[in-house]
Amino acid sequence: MRRYLASLNPQLSRQLWTLLSGSFFNALGNGVVFPFLLIYLHNVRGISLGTAGLVLAATSVAGLAAGPLSGSLIDHLGPRIVLVTSMVVSAAGFGGFAFVHSVRAAFAAAILAGLGNGSFWPSHATMVAALTERESRHNAYAMQRVLNNLGIGVGGVVGGLIATTSHPSSYELLFLIDALTFGGYILALWFVPSPPRVVRETDAPAAGYRQVLRHKTFLAYIVLNASLVAIGFSLLGDIFPAFAKNVAHVNERGIGLCFLANTLVIVVAQLPVAKWLEGRRRMAAYTVEGTIWAVSWLIVFAGGWWFTGSAATAVFALALTIFGLGECFHGTIQNALIADLSKPGLLGRYLALNGFGFQLGGAVGRAAGGFALALLPHGVWLIAAAAAFAAGLSALLLERVLPEALRRTPRLAAVAAD
Repeated sequence: MRRYLASLNPQLSRQLWTLLSGSFFNALGNGVVFPFLLIYLHNVRGISLGTAGLVLAATSVAGLAAGPLSGSLIDHLGPRIVLVTSMVVSAAGFGGFAFVHSVRAAFAAAILAGLGNGSFWPSHATMVAALTERESRHNAYAMQRVLNNLGIGVGGVVGGLIATTSHPSSYELLFLIDALTFGGYILALWFVPSPPRVVRETDAPAAGYRQVLRHKTFLAYIVLNASLVAIGFSLLGDIFPAFAKNVAHVNERGIGLCFLANTLVIVVAQLPVAKWLEGRRRMAAYTVEGTIWAVSWLIVFAGGWWFTGSAATAVFALALTIFGLGECFHGTIQNALIADLSKPGLLGRYLALNGFGFQLGGAVGRAAGGFALALLPHGVWLIAAAAAFAAGLSALLLERVLPEALRRTPRLAAVAAD
């Protein structure tokens, strides 16, 4: 047991731990608002579910615009300056939701939030990749998932204890807290030096994105990842809370507890899953993920169909716990594989284009999910379950075109026992 626990040590540098601690504060603020944003727009501000879904989709669409530009800036200026800028814009966007009283204002806040979020993920992921070696990179991203989900889970509980639709000011407080946590990330970033620049090979073409867009295997992976985002993360973070609140009559505290259950399984299971995946097929891990998510959405369907109130809360907590296990597979594979696929000097663009796909999947999932929730509140989960299972199976097709050397997760050198 002692040797096994030692083997879970991600072996990260102090600089990387500092960076990830800032990411934790950012995730804490996001957790405070994300589960309740659709509820806030619909139940507090009176915006219809379909339109509220479009507002959330606008966040992803703005991220689509920010991603490619941020990728170029990351490769030219370095990720640090892009990261700081993204935090400032995000604070203005998410903080601005507190002052929303119309659809137009909601879209304005969503666009600012999306611009900040769309430039945050590629710059943060580039910082993580630049501060790690290939053999430990999957563990670095796994540890990031642990801290991020811990922050989101704790934030969800805090938000659930504060927010109530009978007092709109309680929701406004959530957005203020979120805006302040972006400052916590900037403070942590102050103690992390800028990573060294990576120069492209002299024979590599100068046209950055043209070279990335010619990488067909990478583009196929982007499609797979975007599909999983649309039928997984976007439904989890935005559509499920509104379903639980308005269909199954779960209160904000219950929703926060459901997200806490999701967080706890990730905190406990993420590093063991990352360790277990070493030397194993990456695309097979996506197949497992899709299957797990399909089971989760079927449980959400059953919980909403047969139960309400506290009973539904218990069933939904089980569903999100199972969903979190699938997230552990996703978090281990995604960014580490992109770093392996990327060409020298173009990592920022690769991660930005993946972020583009992530935002596109999020926009589709949020927009379609909002309207589906209004028209088929129970049926949306059956459709999502089937789509998640199909997406997981499609990963096995992508494995055929992955370079042989990249099909399996690298092994981290064993930690010597004391």
